[in-house]
Amino acid sequence: MPTKKATQTADTAENLKESLKALKEIVDWFDSQEEVDVEEGLEKVKQGAALVKSTKARLAEIENEFEEIQRSIELE
Repeated sequence: MPTKKATQTADTAENLKESLKALKEIVDWFDSQEEVDVEEGLEKVKQGAALVKSTKARLAEIENEFEEIQRSIELE
């Protein structure tokens, strides 16, 4: 049975994967437009900005987790 930490890590990895997928879909949407509807484009930019912000925060958390693991290895 997976531990709570392992389950959280898997969930977080999936969330990060989903965020990156959503960002790619936004980029693809812009790439596919001959003429961008300004209102819809603005909404896509807002969505993208929120995804970038949450993704950056999660990547910082992941970096901290790696550093903690490295420190614990070095202490052993």
